[in-house]
Order: sequence, then C-alpha cells, then structure tokens
Amino acid sequence: MRLATWNVNSIRARVERVTDWLQRADIDVLAMQETKCADDQFPTMPFAALGYEVVHCGFNQWNGVAIASRVGIEDVEVGFDGQPTWSDSPDAEAAAEARALGATCNGVRVWSLYVPNGRTVGSPHYHYKLEWLGALRDTASKWLAADPAAQIALTGDWNIAPTDEDVWDIESYRDSTHVTEPERAAFRAVVDAGYIDVVRPFTPGPGVYTYWDYTQLRFPKNRGMRIDFILGSPALAARVTHAEIVRDERRSKGKVGPPSDHAPVLVQLD
Repeated sequence: MRLATWNVNSIRARVERVTDWLQRADIDVLAMQETKCADDQFPTMPFAALGYEVVHCGFNQWNGVAIASRVGIEDVEVGFDGQPTWSDSPDAEAAAEARALGATCNGVRVWSLYVPNGRTVGSPHYHYKLEWLGALRDTASKWLAADPAAQIALTGDWNIAPTDEDVWDIESYRDSTHVTEPERAAFRAVVDAGYIDVVRPFTPGPGVYTYWDYTQLRFPKNRGMRIDFILGSPALAARVTHAEIVRDERRSKGKVGPPSDHAPVLVQLD
C-alpha cells in the first residue's frame, strides 16, 4: 500500500495538481491538510472519477483536513479525544478547528493532522499549539497501550522542524515558532510515546525539506524546512520498505496547475 500526506494549500485551487499526482504516483491513500474549504465545497467528483472515496473535515475557508482512499474508508473520526479548542476571544465560546481527521484504510488507522502554526512565540496561539500537541501525545499513547500491534499513521503538517538540520538556516528562525525547544520537545514526546519517523531513514538531511515559502526564490535556492511527517506505530513502521519526499511536485514548470508550498511525503508498505 502506498500512503502519502500533502499540505495542498487549498484543494479547490489545486485539485487538478493533486489528482494528476495521485495517478502518476499510484497512491492508495492520501491525507491532505489545509484544504481551505467547508465540507460542501470540497471537489469530491475528480477523486471519485479516479476511484477514490473522500472524507473531509472543514468548517470554513481556514484549515481543513481530508483523506482520500481507493482501498476503503471505515470508522471515520473527526478530531481526537481531548483535542483542544480555540477562540479568538477569551469571552467567546471556544470552537473546534478542522485539524484532525482519522479513518481506517485497508487495516491502517490513518490520521490527517494539521498542527496549529503557533504564530509568534509566547502568544496565545503558541500555547494553544503546545496544548494541542500534548493532547495528541496523550491520546496517541492510549491507542498503543490499548493495542500494541495497532497499525497507526500520524501524518500531516506538524509545523515543527525537530532538529536544526531541518531548517535551511537556523539563525534565521531563532526567534520564531517551529524551532523552539518546547515545540521540539512536544514532537519528541510523540516519538517517545512509540511513534517512529518512518521517512527520515530514507531521506537523510541536511538540505532535505518539505516546505518552501513562495517568496524570495526560496524553492530554487532550497531554503526550506522539513515540517511534514509520517509517524508510524511500531507495527506500521515494520512494514515500510520505501519512503520519499516528492520534491519535484513543488515545481511549477511542466506540472498541472499551481504548486502548493509543500511537497508530498509518501511511504510504501509491504
């Protein structure tokens, strides 16, 4: 089975790009993030025409997560137990964001995750991000405790560069989110809970990234960050025979439609 994750940065703007790659790369299951649409706006038909079922969680033009599968979708779950909510105003009722969607596809429990950005260090959004990651760690730990043989893939845009080599120039980010020690510790806590970065052994750094900003020729100059990951349970990790960051899909020339600022990340399971 070929499983992939991709922050598509607006599925309506890039549906042709995504479906074209699904065919060329022979993907069985694709987790998507930052779809930027409500459920009734998701372009389901192009996926259905290729034989994919799609589940989506989106409340408005922000965030949004989806899973497309041609090997079945069962037990769909919007959000994980304990997932924090967010409100712009401390006086307003907190509302859940479209950041986590789970489904079982051919025996693999796939989670499409769009971890909060954090915005600025020390801001309420930053603390929300850490709370969100802590809740994910706690719940994901319980999944493995309940079934150590479970095949689970925590996929998506984590908005964290876990090590200095995951950033093109760490000095440029010293005072920014994505690289602070609390964020990195929150990422490590998920790993320590038993989830393995199944892509890194096949894509060693430095200079190997998944995200490049659109500005300042960041992509041609390879000034990027590695922030998109597939973390697998031990049972899933044992099945991985190949993994890659499909950097070529970040290009514009010779491709269908405009690129996302992220590249797809995929694994091959035996």
